[in-house]
Amino acid sequence: MTTSTLSPDTVARATAIRREIHRRPELGFEEHNTQAIVERELDALGIEHRRVAQTGVVGIVRGALPGHVTGLRADMDALPITEDSGEECASEIPGKMHACGHDSHTAMLLGAARVLHESRDTFHGTAVLLFQPAEEGPGGAQPMIDEGALDDPRVEAVTMLHIDPRIATGTIGITPGPVNAAADEFHLTIRGKGGHGAYPHKAVDVIPCAAATILALQNIAARETDPLGSVVVTIGTIEGGYRNNVIADRVLMTGTVRTHDPAVRDATDRKLRRIVDGVAAAYGATADLDIIHGYPPVVNDAELTESFAAYARGEGFVIERPAPTMGGEDFAYFAQRVPGVMVRLGIYNEEVGSIHSGHSPQFRLDEGAIPTGIATLVAFARGVGDGSVPVPARRP
Repeated sequence: MTTSTLSPDTVARATAIRREIHRRPELGFEEHNTQAIVERELDALGIEHRRVAQTGVVGIVRGALPGHVTGLRADMDALPITEDSGEECASEIPGKMHACGHDSHTAMLLGAARVLHESRDTFHGTAVLLFQPAEEGPGGAQPMIDEGALDDPRVEAVTMLHIDPRIATGTIGITPGPVNAAADEFHLTIRGKGGHGAYPHKAVDVIPCAAATILALQNIAARETDPLGSVVVTIGTIEGGYRNNVIADRVLMTGTVRTHDPAVRDATDRKLRRIVDGVAAAYGATADLDIIHGYPPVVNDAELTESFAAYARGEGFVIERPAPTMGGEDFAYFAQRVPGVMVRLGIYNEEVGSIHSGHSPQFRLDEGAIPTGIATLVAFARGVGDGSVPVPARRP
Protein backbone atom coordinates (compact mmCIF):
# COMPACT_ATOMS: atom_id res chain seq x y z
CA MET A 1 0.00 0.00 0.00
CA THR A 2 1.37 3.40 -1.03
CA THR A 3 -0.19 6.85 -1.25
CA SER A 4 -0.55 6.46 -5.03
CA THR A 5 -2.92 3.52 -4.59
CA LEU A 6 -5.22 5.25 -2.11
CA SER A 7 -8.56 6.29 -3.47
CA PRO A 8 -9.26 10.05 -3.49
CA ASP A 9 -12.50 9.33 -1.61
CA THR A 10 -10.62 7.73 1.27
CA VAL A 11 -8.26 10.70 1.62
CA ALA A 12 -11.08 13.22 1.29
CA ARG A 13 -13.16 11.46 3.93
CA ALA A 14 -10.25 11.27 6.38
CA THR A 15 -9.51 14.95 5.83
CA ALA A 16 -13.13 15.90 6.48
CA ILE A 17 -13.19 13.83 9.68
CA ARG A 18 -9.99 15.45 10.87
CA ARG A 19 -11.51 18.91 10.41
CA GLU A 20 -14.72 17.89 12.15
CA ILE A 21 -12.80 16.64 15.18
CA HIS A 22 -10.51 19.66 15.14
CA ARG A 23 -13.43 22.08 15.47
CA ARG A 24 -14.71 20.30 18.60
CA PRO A 25 -11.66 19.38 20.69
CA GLU A 26 -12.18 17.38 23.87
CA LEU A 27 -9.83 16.77 26.79
CA GLY A 28 -8.90 13.40 28.28
CA PHE A 29 -11.86 11.14 29.11
CA GLU A 30 -14.21 13.84 27.78
CA GLU A 31 -14.04 12.60 24.17
CA HIS A 32 -17.73 11.73 23.91
CA ASN A 33 -18.27 13.54 20.60
CA THR A 34 -15.06 12.12 19.14
CA GLN A 35 -16.09 8.65 20.29
CA ALA A 36 -19.44 9.13 18.57
CA ILE A 37 -17.70 10.16 15.34
CA VAL A 38 -15.50 7.06 15.42
CA GLU A 39 -18.51 4.82 16.08
CA ARG A 40 -20.48 6.52 13.31
CA GLU A 41 -17.73 5.89 10.79
CA LEU A 42 -17.18 2.27 11.86
CA ASP A 43 -20.92 1.62 11.71
CA ALA A 44 -21.07 3.08 8.19
CA LEU A 45 -18.30 0.71 7.12
CA GLY A 46 -19.85 -2.28 8.89
CA ILE A 47 -16.82 -2.76 11.17
CA GLU A 48 -17.49 -4.39 14.54
CA HIS A 49 -16.51 -2.35 17.58
CA ARG A 50 -16.91 -1.96 21.32
CA ARG A 51 -16.36 0.74 23.91
CA VAL A 52 -13.49 0.61 26.40
CA ALA A 53 -11.88 2.93 28.95
CA GLN A 54 -14.91 5.24 29.17
CA THR A 55 -14.47 7.13 25.89
CA GLY A 56 -12.26 4.73 23.94
CA VAL A 57 -13.24 2.45 21.07
CA VAL A 58 -11.81 -0.86 19.85
CA GLY A 59 -12.68 -1.85 16.29
CA ILE A 60 -11.84 -5.12 14.57
CA VAL A 61 -11.21 -5.73 10.86
CA ARG A 62 -10.98 -9.44 10.14
CA GLY A 63 -9.22 -10.44 6.95
CA ALA A 64 -10.47 -13.33 4.86
CA LEU A 65 -7.04 -14.97 4.88
CA PRO A 66 -5.16 -16.45 7.87
CA GLY A 67 -2.42 -14.38 9.45
CA HIS A 68 -1.22 -12.42 12.44
CA VAL A 69 -3.12 -9.92 14.61
CA THR A 70 -1.90 -6.33 14.53
CA GLY A 71 -2.84 -3.39 16.73
CA LEU A 72 -3.17 0.07 15.20
CA ARG A 73 -3.43 2.83 17.81
CA ALA A 74 -4.61 6.45 17.54
CA ASP A 75 -5.09 8.89 20.40
CA MET A 76 -8.12 11.19 20.40
CA ASP A 77 -7.78 13.89 23.06
CA ALA A 78 -6.93 17.58 22.81
CA LEU A 79 -5.05 20.07 25.01
CA PRO A 80 -6.18 22.95 27.26
CA ILE A 81 -4.81 25.58 24.86
CA THR A 82 -6.53 28.49 23.12
CA GLU A 83 -5.95 28.10 19.39
CA ASP A 84 -4.11 30.79 17.43
CA SER A 85 -3.30 28.85 14.28
CA GLY A 86 -5.41 30.67 11.71
CA GLU A 87 -6.76 27.39 10.35
CA GLU A 88 -10.18 27.53 8.69
CA CYS A 89 -11.29 24.61 10.85
CA ALA A 90 -9.97 26.20 14.06
CA SER A 91 -11.34 25.15 17.44
CA GLU A 92 -14.79 26.43 18.28
CA ILE A 93 -14.24 25.67 21.98
CA PRO A 94 -12.39 28.41 23.89
CA GLY A 95 -9.43 27.10 25.83
CA LYS A 96 -9.27 23.77 24.01
CA MET A 97 -7.28 22.85 20.92
CA HIS A 98 -5.94 19.90 18.98
CA ALA A 99 -2.38 21.18 19.23
CA CYS A 100 -0.63 17.82 18.92
CA GLY A 101 -2.29 16.21 15.91
CA HIS A 102 -4.48 13.68 17.67
CA ASP A 103 -7.40 14.68 15.46
CA SER A 104 -5.37 13.61 12.43
CA HIS A 105 -4.23 10.40 14.15
CA THR A 106 -7.87 9.40 14.65
CA ALA A 107 -8.86 10.38 11.12
CA MET A 108 -5.96 8.47 9.56
CA LEU A 109 -6.79 5.33 11.52
CA LEU A 110 -10.36 5.56 10.29
CA GLY A 111 -8.97 5.90 6.77
CA ALA A 112 -6.82 2.81 7.26
CA ALA A 113 -9.82 0.94 8.66
CA ARG A 114 -11.73 1.73 5.51
CA VAL A 115 -8.92 0.51 3.24
CA LEU A 116 -8.44 -2.72 5.19
CA HIS A 117 -12.16 -3.43 5.41
CA GLU A 118 -12.76 -2.85 1.72
CA SER A 119 -9.81 -5.10 0.79
CA ARG A 120 -10.38 -7.79 3.41
CA ASP A 121 -10.64 -10.51 0.72
CA THR A 122 -6.88 -10.13 0.23
CA PHE A 123 -6.02 -9.19 3.82
CA HIS A 124 -4.17 -11.75 5.95
CA GLY A 125 -4.94 -11.75 9.66
CA THR A 126 -6.81 -9.22 11.77
CA ALA A 127 -6.35 -5.53 12.55
CA VAL A 128 -7.41 -4.28 15.98
CA LEU A 129 -8.20 -0.56 15.86
CA LEU A 130 -7.29 1.12 19.15
CA PHE A 131 -8.93 4.54 19.46
CA GLN A 132 -7.48 5.73 22.76
CA PRO A 133 -8.61 8.55 25.07
CA ALA A 134 -6.57 10.73 27.42
CA GLU A 135 -3.03 10.42 26.07
CA GLU A 136 -2.27 13.95 27.24
CA GLY A 137 -3.42 12.91 30.70
CA PRO A 138 -4.34 11.20 32.88
CA GLY A 139 -3.60 8.31 30.52
CA GLY A 140 -5.92 6.05 28.56
CA ALA A 141 -3.56 3.32 27.36
CA GLN A 142 -3.34 1.37 30.61
CA PRO A 143 -7.12 1.38 31.18
CA MET A 144 -7.60 0.03 27.64
CA ILE A 145 -5.09 -2.72 28.32
CA ASP A 146 -6.73 -3.51 31.67
CA GLU A 147 -10.06 -3.92 29.87
CA GLY A 148 -8.62 -6.42 27.38
CA ALA A 149 -8.03 -4.24 24.32
CA LEU A 150 -4.93 -6.29 23.42
CA ASP A 151 -6.42 -9.67 24.30
CA ASP A 152 -9.64 -10.09 22.32
CA PRO A 153 -8.35 -10.88 19.76
CA ARG A 154 -4.78 -11.31 21.02
CA VAL A 155 -2.61 -8.61 19.44
CA GLU A 156 0.87 -9.75 18.38
CA ALA A 157 2.43 -6.43 17.27
CA VAL A 158 1.29 -2.83 17.58
CA THR A 159 2.06 0.49 15.93
CA MET A 160 1.03 4.12 16.12
CA LEU A 161 1.65 7.30 14.16
CA HIS A 162 2.63 10.62 15.66
CA ILE A 163 2.92 13.76 13.59
CA ASP A 164 6.41 15.27 13.61
CA PRO A 165 7.22 18.80 12.39
CA ARG A 166 10.93 17.93 12.41
CA ILE A 167 10.63 15.94 9.17
CA ALA A 168 9.11 16.82 5.83
CA THR A 169 5.62 15.94 4.67
CA GLY A 170 5.65 12.71 2.69
CA THR A 171 8.31 11.19 4.92
CA ILE A 172 8.03 8.81 7.86
CA GLY A 173 10.51 8.36 10.69
CA ILE A 174 11.34 4.92 12.10
CA THR A 175 13.93 4.58 14.87
CA PRO A 176 14.64 1.46 16.97
CA GLY A 177 15.10 1.57 20.73
CA PRO A 178 14.02 4.38 23.08
CA VAL A 179 12.19 7.09 21.13
CA ASN A 180 10.24 8.94 23.86
CA ALA A 181 11.16 9.65 27.45
CA ALA A 182 9.73 8.68 30.79
CA ALA A 183 7.59 11.61 31.92
CA ASP A 184 7.78 12.09 35.68
CA GLU A 185 6.73 15.04 37.80
CA PHE A 186 7.67 16.34 41.21
CA HIS A 187 6.14 18.65 43.80
CA LEU A 188 8.51 20.42 46.19
CA THR A 189 7.62 22.42 49.30
CA ILE A 190 10.36 24.38 51.06
CA ARG A 191 9.46 25.48 54.58
CA GLY A 192 11.16 28.14 56.69
CA LYS A 193 10.14 30.79 59.19
CA GLY A 194 8.26 33.89 58.14
CA GLY A 195 8.93 37.37 59.39
CA HIS A 196 9.28 41.06 58.66
CA GLY A 197 11.33 42.00 55.61
CA ALA A 198 13.26 44.53 57.72
CA TYR A 199 14.49 41.84 60.16
CA PRO A 200 15.75 38.91 58.07
CA HIS A 201 17.94 37.62 60.89
CA LYS A 202 14.82 36.70 62.84
CA ALA A 203 13.38 34.56 60.02
CA VAL A 204 14.34 31.65 57.75
CA ASP A 205 13.83 33.06 54.27
CA VAL A 206 12.75 30.41 51.79
CA ILE A 207 12.95 32.64 48.71
CA PRO A 208 16.77 32.54 48.41
CA CYS A 209 16.64 28.86 49.37
CA ALA A 210 14.27 28.21 46.47
CA ALA A 211 16.53 30.13 44.09
CA ALA A 212 19.58 28.15 45.21
CA THR A 213 17.62 24.90 44.84
CA ILE A 214 16.63 25.68 41.25
CA LEU A 215 20.24 26.41 40.33
CA ALA A 216 21.57 23.35 42.14
CA LEU A 217 19.10 21.03 40.37
CA GLN A 218 20.61 21.98 37.02
CA ASN A 219 23.78 20.17 38.09
CA ILE A 220 21.95 16.86 37.72
CA ALA A 221 22.10 17.20 33.94
CA ALA A 222 25.18 19.43 33.69
CA ARG A 223 27.56 17.64 36.06
CA GLU A 224 26.07 14.47 37.55
CA THR A 225 24.81 12.50 34.54
CA ASP A 226 26.77 10.99 31.67
CA PRO A 227 26.30 13.37 28.71
CA LEU A 228 25.18 10.37 26.65
CA GLY A 229 22.58 9.42 29.27
CA SER A 230 19.93 12.00 28.48
CA VAL A 231 18.05 13.71 31.30
CA VAL A 232 15.99 16.87 31.61
CA VAL A 233 15.07 18.53 34.92
CA THR A 234 12.69 21.45 34.54
CA ILE A 235 11.04 23.65 37.16
CA GLY A 236 7.68 24.57 35.71
CA THR A 237 6.02 26.58 38.49
CA ILE A 238 7.10 28.47 41.59
CA GLU A 239 4.78 30.07 44.09
CA GLY A 240 5.71 31.84 47.31
CA GLY A 241 5.51 35.04 49.29
CA TYR A 242 2.80 37.40 50.42
CA ARG A 243 3.95 40.96 49.78
CA ASN A 244 7.08 43.06 49.31
CA ASN A 245 7.99 43.46 52.99
CA VAL A 246 7.14 39.97 54.26
CA ILE A 247 9.65 37.13 54.44
CA ALA A 248 7.94 34.03 53.08
CA ASP A 249 7.69 30.94 55.21
CA ARG A 250 6.90 28.58 52.33
CA VAL A 251 7.61 28.15 48.62
CA LEU A 252 5.88 25.61 46.38
CA MET A 253 7.48 24.37 43.16
CA THR A 254 6.55 21.80 40.56
CA GLY A 255 8.64 20.35 37.80
CA THR A 256 9.22 17.51 35.39
CA VAL A 257 11.99 14.96 34.88
CA ARG A 258 12.53 13.26 31.53
CA THR A 259 14.79 10.23 31.00
CA HIS A 260 15.18 7.36 28.53
CA ASP A 261 17.18 4.93 30.66
CA PRO A 262 15.55 3.30 33.74
CA ALA A 263 18.91 3.43 35.56
CA VAL A 264 19.21 7.17 34.89
CA ARG A 265 15.61 7.59 36.01
CA ASP A 266 16.26 5.89 39.36
CA ALA A 267 19.52 7.76 39.91
CA THR A 268 17.84 11.09 39.14
CA ASP A 269 15.22 10.43 41.82
CA ARG A 270 17.98 9.94 44.38
CA LYS A 271 19.88 13.04 43.24
CA LEU A 272 16.74 15.17 43.44
CA ARG A 273 16.18 14.17 47.05
CA ARG A 274 19.82 14.64 48.03
CA ILE A 275 20.02 18.12 46.50
CA VAL A 276 16.76 19.54 47.82
CA ASP A 277 17.45 18.23 51.32
CA GLY A 278 21.03 19.49 51.26
CA VAL A 279 20.23 22.98 50.03
CA ALA A 280 17.35 23.31 52.49
CA ALA A 281 19.61 22.30 55.37
CA ALA A 282 22.24 24.82 54.28
CA TYR A 283 19.63 27.59 54.54
CA GLY A 284 18.14 26.36 57.79
CA ALA A 285 14.94 25.27 56.04
CA THR A 286 13.27 21.93 55.39
CA ALA A 287 12.06 20.39 52.14
CA ASP A 288 9.24 17.98 51.29
CA LEU A 289 9.65 16.31 47.88
CA ASP A 290 6.99 14.18 46.21
CA ILE A 291 8.07 12.40 43.01
CA ILE A 292 5.28 11.00 40.82
CA HIS A 293 6.31 8.53 38.14
CA GLY A 294 4.33 9.04 34.94
CA TYR A 295 4.52 7.28 31.58
CA PRO A 296 7.57 5.06 31.07
CA PRO A 297 9.79 5.59 28.02
CA VAL A 298 8.56 4.37 24.64
CA VAL A 299 10.95 1.68 23.43
CA ASN A 300 10.53 0.54 19.85
CA ASP A 301 11.17 -3.19 19.51
CA ALA A 302 14.47 -3.35 17.61
CA GLU A 303 13.67 -6.46 15.57
CA LEU A 304 10.17 -5.36 14.60
CA THR A 305 11.27 -1.81 13.87
CA GLU A 306 14.10 -2.80 11.54
CA SER A 307 11.90 -5.36 9.78
CA PHE A 308 9.10 -2.89 9.23
CA ALA A 309 11.51 -0.18 8.06
CA ALA A 310 12.93 -2.55 5.44
CA TYR A 311 9.44 -3.60 4.36
CA ALA A 312 8.19 -0.01 4.13
CA ARG A 313 11.24 1.06 2.17
CA GLY A 314 10.57 -1.75 -0.26
CA GLU A 315 7.00 -0.49 -0.63
CA GLY A 316 8.30 2.92 -1.68
CA PHE A 317 8.07 4.89 1.57
CA VAL A 318 10.62 7.64 2.17
CA ILE A 319 12.10 6.91 5.61
CA GLU A 320 14.23 8.93 7.98
CA ARG A 321 15.69 7.93 11.33
CA PRO A 322 14.87 10.89 13.60
CA ALA A 323 16.53 11.27 16.98
CA PRO A 324 14.57 10.32 20.11
CA THR A 325 12.68 13.08 21.88
CA MET A 326 12.22 13.90 25.54
CA GLY A 327 8.44 14.06 25.16
CA GLY A 328 6.22 11.54 26.95
CA GLU A 329 3.76 9.11 25.32
CA ASP A 330 1.56 6.51 26.97
CA PHE A 331 1.86 4.29 23.90
CA ALA A 332 4.74 3.05 26.09
CA TYR A 333 2.29 0.77 27.93
CA PHE A 334 1.18 -0.91 24.69
CA ALA A 335 4.82 -1.36 23.65
CA GLN A 336 5.64 -2.93 27.02
CA ARG A 337 2.97 -5.60 26.55
CA VAL A 338 3.33 -6.17 22.79
CA PRO A 339 6.30 -5.59 20.45
CA GLY A 340 5.64 -2.09 19.17
CA VAL A 341 6.78 0.60 16.76
CA MET A 342 6.06 4.31 17.10
CA VAL A 343 6.27 5.82 13.62
CA ARG A 344 6.86 9.54 13.12
CA LEU A 345 4.79 11.14 10.38
CA GLY A 346 6.44 14.14 8.75
CA ILE A 347 4.29 17.27 8.49
CA TYR A 348 6.91 20.02 8.00
CA ASN A 349 5.82 22.28 5.15
CA GLU A 350 6.65 25.98 5.19
CA GLU A 351 4.23 26.75 2.36
CA VAL A 352 1.19 25.92 4.49
CA GLY A 353 2.64 27.10 7.81
CA SER A 354 3.11 23.60 9.21
CA ILE A 355 6.27 24.55 11.07
CA HIS A 356 5.29 24.86 14.74
CA SER A 357 5.92 22.21 17.37
CA GLY A 358 3.15 20.33 19.09
CA HIS A 359 1.54 22.00 22.13
CA SER A 360 1.92 25.42 20.48
CA PRO A 361 -1.17 27.67 20.02
CA GLN A 362 0.15 28.27 16.47
CA PHE A 363 0.37 24.56 15.61
CA ARG A 364 -0.91 23.80 12.11
CA LEU A 365 -1.16 20.45 10.36
CA ASP A 366 -0.18 19.91 6.75
CA GLU A 367 -3.09 17.78 5.61
CA GLY A 368 -0.92 16.63 2.72
CA ALA A 369 0.56 14.15 5.21
CA ILE A 370 -2.75 12.32 5.66
CA PRO A 371 -2.32 9.94 2.68
CA THR A 372 1.14 8.92 3.91
CA GLY A 373 -0.25 8.26 7.37
CA ILE A 374 -3.10 6.08 6.11
CA ALA A 375 -0.79 4.13 3.84
CA THR A 376 1.71 3.56 6.68
CA LEU A 377 -0.92 2.04 8.97
CA VAL A 378 -2.22 -0.18 6.18
CA ALA A 379 1.31 -1.29 5.30
CA PHE A 380 2.01 -2.29 8.89
CA ALA A 381 -1.20 -4.30 9.15
CA ARG A 382 -0.60 -6.03 5.84
CA GLY A 383 3.13 -6.61 6.34
CA VAL A 384 2.75 -8.08 9.80
CA GLY A 385 -0.46 -9.86 8.89
CA ASP A 386 0.97 -11.91 6.04
CA GLY A 387 4.35 -12.49 7.70
CA SER A 388 6.40 -10.19 5.48
CA VAL A 389 7.32 -8.37 8.70
CA PRO A 390 8.24 -11.10 11.23
CA VAL A 391 6.48 -10.91 14.59
CA PRO A 392 8.73 -11.12 17.68
CA ALA A 393 7.50 -12.95 20.75
CA ARG A 394 4.79 -11.13 22.69
CA ARG A 395 5.71 -9.68 26.09
CA PRO A 396 4.74 -11.85 29.11
